[in-house]
Amino acid sequence: MPYLKKVKIKGQDYYYLFHTVRSGKKYLKESKYLGKELPKNIEQLKEEFLQEIKSTHKSKHSKLIESLTSLERKILPLLRTIKKSSTLIKESNLQEVEVLRALQWLQNKNLIETKKTTKELIILDKNGELYLKQGLPERKFLKALTKPLTLEEIQKKANLEKDEINVCLGLLKKRNLIQLGEKITRLKEEDSILKLAEEFLKSLPLDPKTLSEERLYIFHEFKKRREILKEDLTKDVEINLSQLGEELSKENLKINLIETLTSDMLRTGSYKNKRFRRYDVKINVPKIYSGRRHFVNQAIDYSKRIWLDLGFKEMEGNIINTSFWNFDALFTPQDHPARDLQDSIFLTQKGTLPKEFANKIKEMHEHGDKNSKGWQYKWDEEKAKKLVMRTHTTVLSALTLSKLKKEDLPAKFFAIGNNFRNETVDWSHSFEFEQTEGIVIDPNLNFKHLLGYLREFFNKMGFEKVRFRPAFFPYVNIGTEVDIYHPIKKKWIELGGAGIFRQEVTTPLLGKPIPVLAWGLGIGRILMDYYELNDLRDLKKNDVKQLREIKAWLK
Repeated sequence: MPYLKKVKIKGQDYYYLFHTVRSGKKYLKESKYLGKELPKNIEQLKEEFLQEIKSTHKSKHSKLIESLTSLERKILPLLRTIKKSSTLIKESNLQEVEVLRALQWLQNKNLIETKKTTKELIILDKNGELYLKQGLPERKFLKALTKPLTLEEIQKKANLEKDEINVCLGLLKKRNLIQLGEKITRLKEEDSILKLAEEFLKSLPLDPKTLSEERLYIFHEFKKRREILKEDLTKDVEINLSQLGEELSKENLKINLIETLTSDMLRTGSYKNKRFRRYDVKINVPKIYSGRRHFVNQAIDYSKRIWLDLGFKEMEGNIINTSFWNFDALFTPQDHPARDLQDSIFLTQKGTLPKEFANKIKEMHEHGDKNSKGWQYKWDEEKAKKLVMRTHTTVLSALTLSKLKKEDLPAKFFAIGNNFRNETVDWSHSFEFEQTEGIVIDPNLNFKHLLGYLREFFNKMGFEKVRFRPAFFPYVNIGTEVDIYHPIKKKWIELGGAGIFRQEVTTPLLGKPIPVLAWGLGIGRILMDYYELNDLRDLKKNDVKQLREIKAWLK
């Protein structure tokens, strides 16, 4: 039995009830604070204290019970018979948000299993709700027609709108319920269809799939009329108790637990005889996924910041261009394999050529200039007009050079964009790929400066070792392929090409052969490696789970 004890604290007497209980192999001492003075109803308090202890310690699930919120304790017993959230909201007299929140907490504690369902239902629209309360217009029309009346008399007596009168005339005449003339006369006392219509409104909401033939007819008739019915997609949650939830639902959950410790309780000391809800800091909770940029865009934004910090300006342009800008302006011969249908994606339409550059480019292809022989072939204007999805962002470099004036120099530009090739898509190939492009126009720069820019970019991207190998590209005269060393895989990875534009490119576009450092680097392989992807298609497939869980781009 509980026993009374007076405790002296800082010279002040306080009265407590104590009781020792066994919990497994341990003995626990429970206490209840009574106050500074001995209450008169001490025997009643002892009995209440004992019942509280028994209620707490008799259940093997007492700790879990004490962790339930008041909403969970109210809902859990109801789930023994109620299996849908919509019914639970009605029976519990709780708001929908409270019920759904409690269900989520119960699921986190593995007390229930839930399944979200959607169902199409026929429900009342604005006019339907009005007619359910006041009666259908045709019913009011017939009630007013106790004797032959004019249309104006019926409208006034039945209190109907003009459009409702028009609907009633059509419906009732069609069913042979009225006879039209100078005055309107009622022919029949009752109509079975009208009764069905009224019953139909009273029975809503209904699943359209369950309608009988008669009700289906009524449904289609109502749909012809304004704002009587509407179809709505309702969401519900199916709920099933787990074995643990079944056991807890049979326990005594009507216990008073304090959720929050207030400043008043601390000031008055009233918390000393209160029972607080337990908090389980180890309980599983649902992950919350915040909005974030696509992981590819994160990496692209980082790359852009590198070039911007180095003083570059961004180039922008269309992904569809004429072959003139994509190939010819870059001194790519018209019989080059890259211009074959098997490699590039051409459109059926054709574009126009820039008059101020077309003849210059034609001359450079056919004859070259004083320091070049050109390609020595007949340049075809029609081939240059073909529209093509850009095969490299270098097309932006050509377009940018064509717009520069003498006072704009020196200048530095970059671009990061998508390019397209006629590839069969598989784990290692895609018809779309990202590339970072750059040009530096300055008569005082040389090949060493080009290598310096590239080293700086890749160092900032996290790669310390960069190497350059000689390579041929139609539009550069000192070409190099760029490789970075992967410290974990212990191998070199090729990432793109670079060089100094040939004079056959710069002379027609700039007016004279000014040195232009240029590069086009693929960043897809860097992304694949950083995000630990084995399939190139994973960069674009937009899998929600992947987008939520993939690591952020941090360098």
